[in-house]
Amino acid sequence: MLNALTVDLEDWYQGLQIPMSEWSVYEDRVVPATERLLEILDEARARATFFTLGFVAERHPELIRRVAEDGHEIATHGYSHALLYELEPDQFREELRRSVALLQDISGQPVLGHRAPFFSITRRSLWALDVLEEEGIRYDASIFPVRNWRYGIEDAPRWPYQLPGKQLVEFPMSTCRIRNRNVPMTGGAYFRIYPYAVSQRLLRAINRGGHPAVFYIHPWEIDPDHPRIPLPRRIGLTHYFNLRATERRLRRLLRDFRFAPMREVVSVG
Repeated sequence: MLNALTVDLEDWYQGLQIPMSEWSVYEDRVVPATERLLEILDEARARATFFTLGFVAERHPELIRRVAEDGHEIATHGYSHALLYELEPDQFREELRRSVALLQDISGQPVLGHRAPFFSITRRSLWALDVLEEEGIRYDASIFPVRNWRYGIEDAPRWPYQLPGKQLVEFPMSTCRIRNRNVPMTGGAYFRIYPYAVSQRLLRAINRGGHPAVFYIHPWEIDPDHPRIPLPRRIGLTHYFNLRATERRLRRLLRDFRFAPMREVVSVG
């Protein structure tokens, strides 16, 4: 079974709900962290979709060109890492257009995919799917069918599907069913919190059921020495948890499963 390998290409501080106006005071580490990740993927002969923040692309175009030249897909992660349900539709459209134009110009690739920061397409922001369709995005990977304080639509479909009345395909984040609840499983902090054997078993269960899984990671997760700053407890605990295990676990994952960019798994483009 071919699974989708995805990277949220952003720096370590950009997903901490710190306003973009304050980003300049933090150490920029996205280039060496991403270069390290690219080396790991190259050694495993694995290709991924890089959901890239427009802010990062604007400041490091050479990095985005390298990602594209290494055979990976470039998709959009928005521009400012803002929660979609805190934006107005016109703001989201403007950010989307700005990000897509940057990424296409730098990479030479058409941008077909989108992932919202913080998986923030929820019931409060379903209007974003209309904007994505209107702007020519072919697939979205933003809906997490779980209950979480920041994201999630718990009763959303768990497998890739075409949205009613649209060309847009939704590739939801992977979950497993435990006691009639959807439980998040493959990627980010979940990959660091669960023992590797648990992640492996859950992913294999999805594949045995005839479904592709989606795995996601951030470059900063293989940079365990990035700065530690005071954070709200529920953010800091997951952000910094078990970072030194990430690279070892990722290498094992790439040996144990078959992966491809998301556009190939959903067959668009």
